[in-house]
Order: sequence, then structure tokens, then C-alpha cells
Amino acid sequence: MRTLIFLMLLAALVMAATCYVSVYSEKPLAFSDPFINRRRANDFIQADTRLEAISQERIRERHKAPQERQREICEDYYPCELYAFRHGYAAAYRHYFGRRRTK
Repeated sequence: MRTLIFLMLLAALVMAATCYVSVYSEKPLAFSDPFINRRRANDFIQADTRLEAISQERIRERHKAPQERQREICEDYYPCELYAFRHGYAAAYRHYFGRRRTK
């Protein structure tokens, strides 16, 4: 009787160990999944370097070349952009914004 109880207890433990469904058993393994979570994508970058890069980007935005500013202005105005596809952005900016028109 004692051995029967022992065998039943052992069988229950084996069944519980092999049939247990965990969260990890339903997910694919980390090395087999080519995509990672967006939040964990940049964990390896240090926070201070990110802040420094952001500040450098802001400085670059403040000091743009005149041609870049002219191109952005022309891209925002659809007829100028169409004209630029054919004649270039410099000519399109001169055509639409180069001389001030007064009525």
C-alpha cells in the first residue's frame, strides 16, 4: 500500500513537471526571434550619449545652409516642388520666392 501511494505521488510529480505550460513555453526563444521589442531596441545606448546627440541635432537644425532652407521652403509649396523636379530647386526657389511680388 505504501509503495502504491509512493508510485502515485511520483507519477503525479512527473506529470506535473512534464505537462506544465508556462509563459516561456509558448513564446519563441530569444535567439530564434529576429525582431526585438521597441523599448529594448536601444537599451545598449547610454542615456548621456543620446542626450548629447539630441542636442547636437538641435544645433545642426539651427545652423542650416541657405540652400537647405530654400529647398525646405520650396518643398512645402507644391507648385514650387513640381517646378523643381524639372528645373532644380535653386531655379524653382528663384522663380517662386526669389523676387518679392507686390500687387
